[in-house]
Amino acid sequence: MSSPPHRTVGPVRTALLRTARRAAASPLFARLAPPVLPRLDRLLHRLTGGRAQIARWAVPSLMLTTTGRRSGAPRSAPVACLPERERTPRTFLVVGSNFGREKHPAWTGNLLAHPDAVANYRGTDIPVRGVLLTGEERDTAWGRLNAMWPYESYAVRSGREPRVFRLVPRDP
Repeated sequence: MSSPPHRTVGPVRTALLRTARRAAASPLFARLAPPVLPRLDRLLHRLTGGRAQIARWAVPSLMLTTTGRRSGAPRSAPVACLPERERTPRTFLVVGSNFGREKHPAWTGNLLAHPDAVANYRGTDIPVRGVLLTGEERDTAWGRLNAMWPYESYAVRSGREPRVFRLVPRDP
């Protein structure tokens, strides 16, 4: 009996992830990715009903729909996340890295103004409330997020402290 396909590509996927993390930490990625990847992710999300996202092959991702802080209109952004499976109900950690650019991403300002949002994770809409983490709680989450992706390199490149949020499920 042959091995399942996911096991045969394990070393290849590991090598690709290592390469992707190195590339993501580079200034060239910070310049080229922001105008392209979010648009492609939104398109793919729309075409697949939320079941697929580009970034998901490298890191867990969700589509976060916030309320625009000025417009009041719904705004959707693809966001890498760290599902906290050990928490009940399951929560998600997200970081406003903005690819290491100097300004915070708009979705973080939207969450600060209007914490209630909707996270579409693997095609399922989950009403959430964004909670900005500070102090020791932020430090712990930051360490876990950096173990997943090179966010520290984004923070250094941007010259700012990225906002870290916990998305907590709420009643609709």
